[in-house]
Amino acid sequence: MEVIEALLSRRSIRKYSGKRIPDEQLESLLKAAMYAPSAVNKQPWHFIIFRNAEIRRKIVEFHPNASMLPGADAGILVCYDENFQHDVGYGPVDCSAATQNILLAAHAMGLGAVWVGIYPRQNRIDSTHRLFSLPENIKPFSMVSLGYPAEMISFPDRFKKERIHYEKW
Repeated sequence: MEVIEALLSRRSIRKYSGKRIPDEQLESLLKAAMYAPSAVNKQPWHFIIFRNAEIRRKIVEFHPNASMLPGADAGILVCYDENFQHDVGYGPVDCSAATQNILLAAHAMGLGAVWVGIYPRQNRIDSTHRLFSLPENIKPFSMVSLGYPAEMISFPDRFKKERIHYEKW
């Protein structure tokens, strides 16, 4: 799959077939995540792969937009280490790039995925922190729900020429 095609055709997939994702593919997704750009190349990210059904169910209890997780084969929790980020506020920016790399790599592998936001919602941050027993300096940023797709979503035209400006507004 060409890069531009992947960027334009990737969609959030919330329904999964139930087929198991091989561990090697999950590792490839994390490799893609770790090749994302980060401020001053600090790479402050940490990742937790979770497959446990009880964990996925508990996330749904506190996260109103995570209803697809119980049907997923796996999830990836994307976190940042406050001690590794370039400066205050850079961890979330770096984890955004890592999360996007996971989504694009999953799409290229034929997997379905959806970004489940945690940051900046404090209740989601606190609940995720407790559920995964994260150390104090590790902050949860996002989750990616993963599975083989059981739905196909067409992609709309999102290009809006009127939002492009040259030289100044």
